[in-house]
Amino acid sequence: MRLTHVGGPTLLVEVAGWRILTDPTFDPPGRRYRFGWGTGSRKVAGPALQPADLLPVDAVLLTHDHHADNLDDAGRAFLPSVPVIVTTASGGRRLGARGLRPGESTVLIAPGRPDVEVTATPARHGPPLSRPVTGDVVGFALRWDGGSLWISGDTVLFRGLREVAERLRVDVAVLHLGGVRFPVTGPLRYSMTGRQAARLAAQLDARVVVPVHYEGWSHFVQGRAAVERQLAQAPDDVRRRFRWLPMGEPVEVGTA
Repeated sequence: MRLTHVGGPTLLVEVAGWRILTDPTFDPPGRRYRFGWGTGSRKVAGPALQPADLLPVDAVLLTHDHHADNLDDAGRAFLPSVPVIVTTASGGRRLGARGLRPGESTVLIAPGRPDVEVTATPARHGPPLSRPVTGDVVGFALRWDGGSLWISGDTVLFRGLREVAERLRVDVAVLHLGGVRFPVTGPLRYSMTGRQAARLAAQLDARVVVPVHYEGWSHFVQGRAAVERQLAQAPDDVRRRFRWLPMGEPVEVGTA
């Protein structure tokens, strides 16, 4: 399995002949985006790679389509170049894509390649009862002959996520971090902290845990340094699983 971190939540997954992109974000830095209900963020870093550098892409896995830090304008313009888009059920209706509710699956099929089963996993993009405000979000569990991968999506640690961690058997887990907060809602978190990521990783059997969604936007409160400070308090066997990817460079992961 080869992973390339493009920036923010955007990751190119190359496996078994497939090229799968998550949450395309390609806008340049500098602009401020409104997320609704008095929240917003400024993009402070651009992507390490441009869309043309990534083509061809066989499928996009979009954890949600309604926040610009997961699908910005350039990312939205990129979608028509991709044959298959998998996202939330509500996002599927908006985009004309394959929409999944948590627990539902679809299969990526192409001649000469193994099928890839994609199952939506639950995510909660904020505190309890925040779904009507933050909207629908999912993660994705991928399975193919010879391997598996889980992408958490934008979520805090909650019961549904812990249940996923208990039952999933995956080689690599990609966790969306950042400890997102907004001034208008004070201390409330909208994505995982380093401490939560360590607790979740302790429940997973994944050999490798890859952090994404922790840099490039002003509402990401915990960057790499802050996450690593909290990971330093985790048991050695948990801490050793975390692997930080260099921006824009393909890295082989998932091997024993």
